[in-house]
Amino acid sequence: MTSTAVRHVKAFVHGKTVEGRGRLRSLLSAHSGVPITQFHDVDEAQVKAAVESSAAAQPAWAALAPATRADILRKAAHLVSKHSAELQKLESLDTGRVIAEMEGDIASAIDCLNHFAGMAPTFGGQMLDVQSPNWGYTRREPFGVTAGIGAWNYPLQSAAWKSAPALAFGNSMVFKPSEETPLSALRLAQLYVDAGVPPGVFNVVLGAGDVGTALVDHEAVRKVSFTGSVATGRRVYAACANGLKPATMELGGKSALLVFADADLHEAVSGAMLGNWFSNGQVCSNGTRVFVERSVHDAFVEQLVERTMRLNVGDPLDFTSEIGPMIHAAHLDKVQGYVQAGQLEGATLVYGGTRPAGLETGNYILPAIFTGATDDMRIVKEEIFGMVMTILPFDSEVEAVTRANASPFGLSAGVFTNDLKRAHRVVANLHVGTSWINTYNIAPVELPWGGYKASGIGRENGLAGAHAWTQLKSVYVEMDKVPCPYA
Repeated sequence: MTSTAVRHVKAFVHGKTVEGRGRLRSLLSAHSGVPITQFHDVDEAQVKAAVESSAAAQPAWAALAPATRADILRKAAHLVSKHSAELQKLESLDTGRVIAEMEGDIASAIDCLNHFAGMAPTFGGQMLDVQSPNWGYTRREPFGVTAGIGAWNYPLQSAAWKSAPALAFGNSMVFKPSEETPLSALRLAQLYVDAGVPPGVFNVVLGAGDVGTALVDHEAVRKVSFTGSVATGRRVYAACANGLKPATMELGGKSALLVFADADLHEAVSGAMLGNWFSNGQVCSNGTRVFVERSVHDAFVEQLVERTMRLNVGDPLDFTSEIGPMIHAAHLDKVQGYVQAGQLEGATLVYGGTRPAGLETGNYILPAIFTGATDDMRIVKEEIFGMVMTILPFDSEVEAVTRANASPFGLSAGVFTNDLKRAHRVVANLHVGTSWINTYNIAPVELPWGGYKASGIGRENGLAGAHAWTQLKSVYVEMDKVPCPYA
């Protein structure tokens, strides 16, 4: 069912498509391995032009009433909804994720646009009484030109989560999607213009790390939001520090899922599957370290394997497929390498880790389930970003929390238990930015998203996300004579 037609796409700057002058890239179908998308990277001069376009457009955009900007963003949300089927296909083609998952991703983008549109007219500063009759107030003001750098696993969500609050509060944005997944960000750019966002307020440049570097380093860019790997995030953050630019960093994870003996076992297995197999395992928040209380460990593994074996692995554009391929062959090789490493280090591969029967082409692998691992093994310590789950028994709450926290990452964690006091006690002691009780990987835009430790800095979404896209100005108002001690 996968389309074999090659589409040639271009950057989007000041309301128009722009052919890049850099390297020609050809992206392959994760299902068939044939070319499906081509584009030229932009060069440094084109990055500069995109930033200058945003700089020219931003003041007039910021000068609009917040309610006017909000109305435009609501129109954009309507257009995203209207073109949902098209966007779902683009996301699936880009990422290899099954199209059955895509409706939720589009809904997340729509929710984000509507959420910040609703917040924009009511979000502001404070009025504060100081020494009478004088008073002061604060203003929430835009940064100006901002940069968004998105991840390849959730392309539209990355673009929406960064651009919706940035635009809602009067910023402009130059967005660089991953060089692996350019399609939905480009479509969003056109939908923004169709909704009434002025040309230049949201530009999209195409390319890899050198394009991102040119964007972050441009002196007119005053705020950066990055989603991606820890290694790349460190470089982006260092560049922001050099320019004294605020940065939001949403990085990797090696999250833990804690299952206590009193939990509903079927629900806990559902949570583990959602936290490992969704998006073909290519999710930064996935709970790949599944700590299960020893008394229910074997029953948990038995049910998990039985249910995982029933999953339909196949063409991501087939609505009956539940698991698709890895995004590209190099990533498949990486995941397979971890499966081999787990076995060499002595863990037991109880299911998966091999190519599915009947899928001789494409980047396919069956979900891998390990038992018998120890916390010092690579499959337990390192972020794999693929369908490799490790089940680890524990004997006490303190032990489970201690082992869950023994990681340089701190993005997410989940707890399954029917003991309400334990649930809240455990999440309070987990060193993570996002946690779930009796579910996993749910990310409503009303709640802030981000991590502790190496998993990132700052937050997206929620009220914290609004604060992240504005800068605070204090104003003191003198109502009497200047209190000057000099004659």
